[in-house]
This record gives sequence, C-alpha cells and structure tokens, in this order.
Amino acid sequence: MTASNPLLNITDLPAFDKIQPEHIVPALDQLLDENKATVEATLKAALANNNLTWSSLITPLEEAGDRLARSWSPVSHLNSVKNSPELREAYQACLPKLSEYATWFNQNPELFKAYQALANNPEANLNSAQKKMLDNALRDFRLSGVDLPEAKKQRFAQIQQRLSELSNQFSNNLLDATQAWTKLVTDENQLAGLPESAKESAAAAAKEKDLTGWLFTLDFPSFQPVMTYADNRELRQEVYTAFVTRASDQAENTSFDNAPLMEEILALKEEKAQLLGFASYAHLSVEKKMARSPEEVMDFLNNLASKAHPQAKKEFTELANFAQQQGVNNLEPWDVGYYSEKLRLERYALSQEELRPWFPANKVTQGLFKVAGQLFDVEFKQDPQVSSWHTDAHYYQVLRKGEQIAGFYLDLYAREGKRGGAWMDVCRDRRRTAQNAIQLPVAYLTCNFTPPVGEQPSLLTHNEVTTLFHEFGHGLHHMLTQVEVADVSGINGVAWDAVELPSQFMENFCWEREGLDLMTAHVETGETLPQAMFDKMLAAKNFQSAMQMVRQLEFSLFDFRLHLELKQPKAAEIQALLDQVRQAVSVVPTSSFNRFQNGFAHIFAGGYAAGYYSYKWAEVLSADAFSAFEEASNVKGKSILDSEIGLSFCTNILEKGGSQDAMQLFIDFRGREPNIDALLKHSGI
Repeated sequence: MTASNPLLNITDLPAFDKIQPEHIVPALDQLLDENKATVEATLKAALANNNLTWSSLITPLEEAGDRLARSWSPVSHLNSVKNSPELREAYQACLPKLSEYATWFNQNPELFKAYQALANNPEANLNSAQKKMLDNALRDFRLSGVDLPEAKKQRFAQIQQRLSELSNQFSNNLLDATQAWTKLVTDENQLAGLPESAKESAAAAAKEKDLTGWLFTLDFPSFQPVMTYADNRELRQEVYTAFVTRASDQAENTSFDNAPLMEEILALKEEKAQLLGFASYAHLSVEKKMARSPEEVMDFLNNLASKAHPQAKKEFTELANFAQQQGVNNLEPWDVGYYSEKLRLERYALSQEELRPWFPANKVTQGLFKVAGQLFDVEFKQDPQVSSWHTDAHYYQVLRKGEQIAGFYLDLYAREGKRGGAWMDVCRDRRRTAQNAIQLPVAYLTCNFTPPVGEQPSLLTHNEVTTLFHEFGHGLHHMLTQVEVADVSGINGVAWDAVELPSQFMENFCWEREGLDLMTAHVETGETLPQAMFDKMLAAKNFQSAMQMVRQLEFSLFDFRLHLELKQPKAAEIQALLDQVRQAVSVVPTSSFNRFQNGFAHIFAGGYAAGYYSYKWAEVLSADAFSAFEEASNVKGKSILDSEIGLSFCTNILEKGGSQDAMQLFIDFRGREPNIDALLKHSGI
C-alpha cells in the first residue's frame, strides 16, 4: 500500500481528494516504525562519532518529525471538518499509537542526555531559536517523566495514552449530542421575531432532509438567532434546554453523557501532576506559560473580577428592569439574550441582524486581506488548482513582494459532520530542511458561519466578522514567522497564555472606520457602512461588556480552580465548584439543569486545561499592543492601519513565533511591560 498511500511522502500539500479512511492506520504504522529507526540510528551515529552538532542530532530528527506531522495533520483535520464513522474509527485507532510514540521519544534517557550535551556545548554555535528549542525540549523531557523510575514511567505512559482517548471521546460525544437533536417547526407563527435569514436557513435545512417546515439544530448559526430573536418563549426555553444539557445526564438522550469522562480526565491529570512532583495540575500547567505561578493567575482573575463585577451587576439590574416593563417579572436564562437584544435596540436602535446586509462573507474576506496586507506588507491570492475536502474550502497563497511566503485553507460555513466553533490549526511548519531549503508554513482556518442560501450570499453578523479576524490573527502568527526551527516557528513553542495575542489584536480593526470601509458593501446597493450605523455600533460596543467579562471570568476561574483545588472529583463536586464560582462572579441566573461543563471542550478536549484564563491574559496584551496604533492615530494623526507600527508588530511578535520569551517580545514591541488599563478602557469598565 506504500506507493498508492496519499498519506506517505507528502512533498507538497495533502491530496484531500484522495485520502480514504483505509489509508490512515497503515501510513501511521509505517511512519512510526521509520521514525523509531531514525531516532535510534541518529543517536547511535552521533554518540559513536562523539560529534553532537545541530545537523548531526536535531536535523534528522526534525525531518522525521515533520514527515509524521504532515501525514497526521490532514487526518486530524478531516476528523474535525468531515467526520464519518469510518474516519472516526481509523482516527481513534491511531491515538494510542501516537501517544505511545510520543512517550517513547520523550522518556528516552539517551536522547535526553544527547540534547543536554548539545545545549551545553559552547562549540555548537547555536542561534537563539535553536537554543530556545533545546530549552523547551529539555523542559518537555522532564515534564514527560524522563527522570522517573521505570514503574512510574510506565504509569505515565498509560495516563498519556488514556487521556488522548478520553479527550477524543469527549469531543465525539459533544458532536454526536449536538447533531442528535433537531426541532422541526411546521407553523410559521411560532417563528415570530426571527430574522428572514434564520428562517431561510432553517427552511433549507428541512428541505435537505425532505421535511416540510423549518428545521432547527444546536449548531451555533441555528441556535443563536432563536435565543436572540424568537418571540416564542417556549421555543427559546426548549432550544436553550437542549443546548445546555448536551452530552449530560439531563439531556433527552443520555447516551452521550460526558460526566464519567470528565471524572476520569481530571483524576488522571491530577495523578500525572503528582507523578512529576507538582502540587496540582494547575502547577504543572503554568510551567509552560507566561504566568509564573497559580497564585499569579488567581490574583489576575480575581483582580479583574473585582473591577468588572459591580458594573456587571448594574448592567443585569437594568436588563431585569427592562424585562419587567415588558411584562416578564422573572428573567430566565432563555430570556437573557432575547431581552438584551431588545434593550440594545431600544438604546442604540441597532441589532446584529440589521448589520448583516453590509457584511457579505466574500467582501469581509477581501477586507480582511486588505487590512492584513496594509499592516504587514503581504497579499493573498486564491489558488483554485489546490484540492480541498469540500467545495466551501479554498486554498490561498500568502505573497510578499510577489514571492510566496506561506499558504492557508479557509473553510467558513457550518455543515453536518463538522465540529462547532472556529479554530486555526497547523497543516505544515516553516523550517529549514536538511537540503538547506525553506519549507513554507501552511495553516487551516475554520469557522461555522451560516452558509449561502440559493442565490443569496452568506451574510455575517459583526460578531462573526470579529471571529474571522480572530482566527486569521492566529493564522498570521503561524504564516508570517521567519523562524527556521520547526518547534519554535509560527505558533509552536509560544507560551499558551500569549498565543491569543495576535488573534485578539486583529479583532480591534473590526471596530475602526478605516477597517470597516474595506470590509463592508451592502448586499444590494454596494455602499459601505453608513456613518450613522457606525456611530451606533461604537455606542453599543460596550453594551453589557462587564456582563460578558464576568462570564469569561466564570469559565476561567472554574477551569483553574478545578485543576488547582479538586483532586479526584465526582461529577457532583465539579458541579458544586461551578455553582460556587457562579455565586461569586456571575450575575445571570442559571438553571439547575444547566450542564455547561459537559460541553466545555476547550478544557476537556482541547489544550486549555488550567489555561482558559489565557484568553483574558492575552486580552491585556492585545489591548495594550493595539493602543500603540491608537496613540499614533489620535496623537500623530496617522492611519490606524499604519504600516510602520504594523511592521514593528510583525517583526517583533509575528515573525518571532516561539523563538523568544513572550514577555520579552512584547517589551521589544511596546518598549515596556503590559498593563491592564488599556483592556479596562476598551471594555468601558
């Protein structure tokens, strides 16, 4: 199967149109065997010649690692965007193999010693990126239990393997629970208040399933309009209940309950931390972050909460009073989005739906490219020759002065078999190859917006526009890197609590007149966003911003305390901690059946365990970084898309990837350490 397997020897981009589930396991088995042989041969040769240099030790290992990563990346991506029973089975069969290989590599004492010797060799002439990569690698060897006695090493390996299986199962349960629920409405009167765009999408969804009426799902583009606009309170309650009980014991279908998985994941993470000598998993987590200790994280979150909570309380009281005037004395969770939108409309005469016609997806994408192009001296060109996994997914080249420096796939719309949310992932890393050539970086950028219906293009809300800019910021961090060592190029090796800096930074341009002029064109008239609407948008920008902030702090505090305080919690204790956090910081009522934690994929199926605070931490960095552009614009009268500051941000932060300490890179750009004031000002707090 070697010659015909499209997952072997990927010299360029993955052949998505040729990859089949039956290719996956054989390709991985072969690559893992070859990689093990390469590691052993490299070690043997380097130690025999007593010749530990970068090119004798690291280069061959990096080549092998890259080959494996480039084969696995399309498989992992397809599992997220084109999930099928066959693909899922093959993917799951590979997880233990990958985990076993990673543990074998990271617990290899000879390899550890060789890395150590190279790092300590003054004659190796290492550059700063190479030194940083070795520092990180030595830390990761230790965090993988290289120093542990044999029995503990084996236990560590079992934990790692089981955790990879559990997080994948958590993700599958959530996807299955989301897709298992639908609601068919046959009486249009029940849909009063819903915008036409939402009704058209629901009608198209019903038609696709040969049903008559309007079909609603728990995918965000379907769920969100119901919660925001449906006058029918019973419908809102029904959809809300289905959403917040997904993958739990409270759902209509309890077969996807994630509670047992959460219990096991937390127990294993705690055991892993104990094996490595850490007081808790939170202590282990901050080892790779900008924050220096769990205390610093807790102080940071509690400080923000103390500043935001009084205003959040005031905002919620205003909302409750407003709902009371509309005849609702008891504001339930399924009423909050609906009456918030009504209050926003009354106060600012502007809704997200009203903005949609000005944001056709294609125009927004072109505007995004222009904003990034002006800031960072790049341009973007679609390449229709490159195959992808779906007709909605397109490949683009990133060019600088006419020369390609990177590439990315863009997949914007929600569909069946695609997991919810928006994310950026790595297809290929930038690095210098053994042949002394530069391998260009490639990224995946994925969203779940409402697809076009018939002749009507996809029209985005302003919130969706900021989501697209956010993910593109991650993409730029990966694609504009100039680092030539894979493990610290692009987003690799970046402290997890700094990784959101470029993404949140890019969101700011969605609120600037200059940026909006490039990305808005009314779907019928082609006019840019009128000034009157822009003024309303700005006025409404910080509407309920403190409520939004305490919601994020609720998630962050829950996550961090869960991994700091609870050792082997049962589902009831997890719930009790969440209730306690809500009691302290939340202002919005919660239903007793709400099982938010059962769908909290960021921490149970993603990389954010004891790290969800990173969003807020990086928001401080991004607000402060953007204030450099505001100062230049307000004081010096420069464009907010000033290319001089843009290129400084690119040179000091985007191009450096993980090759230097994140705080140092921020100081190099801003001339000082970050402070919290810009974030509070941007949030109107």
